[in-house]
Amino acid sequence: MNADAFRRLYDYHFAMNRLVWDVASQLSDEAFDQEIAYSHGSVRHQLQHLLAVDEGWFTGLRNDPWPEDTAPGAPMPTPTRAAIRERWDDVERRMREYLAGVTDDALGQHPWAEGEDKDLLLWEVLFHVANHGTDHRAQILRALRDQGLETPPQDYAFYAYEHPLA
Repeated sequence: MNADAFRRLYDYHFAMNRLVWDVASQLSDEAFDQEIAYSHGSVRHQLQHLLAVDEGWFTGLRNDPWPEDTAPGAPMPTPTRAAIRERWDDVERRMREYLAGVTDDALGQHPWAEGEDKDLLLWEVLFHVANHGTDHRAQILRALRDQGLETPPQDYAFYAYEHPLA
């Protein structure tokens, strides 16, 4: 296992999150909150879900207390767009801090000794969170496209072309 490969994967994950956010920020308030009959509903709620899942898994990896408003089954908060963006930046910062300390050996370890996720290896958790992000960004991009906005591709290869390794 290679920790640098996971840091690279998360550089892509964060870049795509920002790209989707930039497109979503073009929506009117009404369109941002328009209910969608799929997954988590409105673009707002999709973005908040993506944020909550990133925050939740990494909170667990850091053994920090789970934020009450992102706990499974908690009602989705409806803060301003600016508040969502500010929290997203903070969550990304804390995720990057965690990832900076991940070692190759740690990737093959179980991050938890108990609970339903105790059999997952760290690399599986990291892969799951990144894959979850790709799934929900695709849903959000479809919703943005349906609202008439031009959406960018989120293919990893395009990211790699624009951000070659040194």
